[in-house]
Amino acid sequence: MKKIIIGVSVLLLTLMQTHAQTVYDAVDFATKDLDGTARFVGMGGAMGALGGDISTMGTNPAGIGIYRSNDASLSFSYSALSTEAKYLGNTYNASKNRWNFDNIGVVFSTKIGNQTTLRYVNFGFNYHKANTFNRNMWMAGDLQGHSQLFQIAGMTDGLTPEHWNSGAIFDNNDIGWLSALGWEGYLVSPSTSSLPDDIADQIANSQGKLNPENFGYYPILGENNQPYYIDNVSGELTFNSVTNGQPNEKAYENYGFYTTVAGDAPYLREYRSHESGGLDQYDFNVAFNLNDRVYLGLTVGAYDLDYNKYTLYNEDSQGRDGAGYKLESYNNISGGGVDFKLGAIIRPFQYSPLRIGLAIHTPIFYKLTHTTSAVLTSDFAEEVIDTRNYLKGGDMNFEYQLKTPWTYNVSLGYTVGSSLALGAEYEYKDYSNIKFQYSDGMDMQWETQESKNCLKGVHTLRLGAEYKVIPQFSLRAGYNLMTSPYQDGAIKALPINSINTDTDFMNLKAQNTYTLGIGYRGSMFYADLAYKLNSQKADFFPFVYSEADGNVTNYVSPDATSVKFSRSQVLLTLGMRF
Repeated sequence: MKKIIIGVSVLLLTLMQTHAQTVYDAVDFATKDLDGTARFVGMGGAMGALGGDISTMGTNPAGIGIYRSNDASLSFSYSALSTEAKYLGNTYNASKNRWNFDNIGVVFSTKIGNQTTLRYVNFGFNYHKANTFNRNMWMAGDLQGHSQLFQIAGMTDGLTPEHWNSGAIFDNNDIGWLSALGWEGYLVSPSTSSLPDDIADQIANSQGKLNPENFGYYPILGENNQPYYIDNVSGELTFNSVTNGQPNEKAYENYGFYTTVAGDAPYLREYRSHESGGLDQYDFNVAFNLNDRVYLGLTVGAYDLDYNKYTLYNEDSQGRDGAGYKLESYNNISGGGVDFKLGAIIRPFQYSPLRIGLAIHTPIFYKLTHTTSAVLTSDFAEEVIDTRNYLKGGDMNFEYQLKTPWTYNVSLGYTVGSSLALGAEYEYKDYSNIKFQYSDGMDMQWETQESKNCLKGVHTLRLGAEYKVIPQFSLRAGYNLMTSPYQDGAIKALPINSINTDTDFMNLKAQNTYTLGIGYRGSMFYADLAYKLNSQKADFFPFVYSEADGNVTNYVSPDATSVKFSRSQVLLTLGMRF
């Protein structure tokens, strides 16, 4: 067997009904990390009712109403992310470290009067890193009799030679990119299993022969390169398209199922992924102080998203060290979005330090562009083939709209004199309400339905405390718990005409975040330092495919790879109140 890298290069235009997005991307774009000023992070972000920090305009806009002076700050951080993947007793580690510019913000406070109902009107701006997508992972091992090729074959079911012979298969709206790559790379071919037994037997008895121009179409051509037909009267194979005045059916048109070159013991040589990018958030705020008892705020948020993902999937489809293929996928999603946040803080009792905070965030309305391409290198071919070409599905740009869930936030704040501040916060988002739309506003029904099938409501709890050892020096601690956004058994289901070629997916579990902080306050200058430890587990699957059992469809994959993400981050904030 010779190694072959068959060559096709295609430049694609946007297709109205093409599918490129998944709920797994949308979850990342709807989720925000605990980030901002070091004081905010050190208290676990539980400052929605306490207010008085620039970062609160992103959670409860009314928090800026607490200010009675101007404030400006900027923050930097160093983060270290480690990934540990365990599969069939083997452990695979990856890591990534980097410096970050996390936050810059300013608040301008305007005093209206001491006796008026409206005491202060404050304006604020804050930039911060809402989420980072930096993550590396790799693994390998026995696939337990499963193969990614089974998913490719399932997505190819029902395609006929007319699809393959139509030309420009990568921009044919009926053909997914995995199917096109699998076909051109000799990974899938039609099966005779869907033909009547007697017809299949005739083919098996060499009554047809291979078409050398269409690898795998066993019964396409017969004697003198004539196509086979099934006589609709006798049920026999014939070279005639008409019998007794009735049109016959080409034998290959009865193919509904595709088989693959996978053997009995596929082996994953290597899976590797590299993700990068982030979600930048720009908040513009106005807040009001009413009688020093009620604080109201509005924040308009603008978002700049850039997400990159490279995956390499390398499989020995015919056993370890046997023939196989390598699939590389390149994806970039970029664009912008906007949301609106309303908040209130109330002191229900005049002489009590208790504060109650309420906030609601609209969905983020994204307009995004997904650019994708793929490269397949295949080792499968007849021995007579000895060419080395390049198989590449060309870049495709696909524009769409994404609407994240509404966010509901309630918080409590309590102070003991001027030395102790306590905060607690609860937030809820229903991720199953994520919606996808084409660029013209028409619903993307498949993807939106997948949100309902795979996702669920997410509960977030934030707790924080600050203790002033002396008026100038503070100690802080915080904790966050965010539940999983995925339903049990969630899978990455791809439509048959999807241009996605990365079949892997990861079901994230609950996320725990622990924080510590210290702070110094001078007459004008202040400095804060915080440490954050984020820990989250996940189940990783390289692919999933369907098997029919009577009227029931089962989804099958190798055993889950147990993944643990740990991220340590040190943040420094420098600021001035004036």
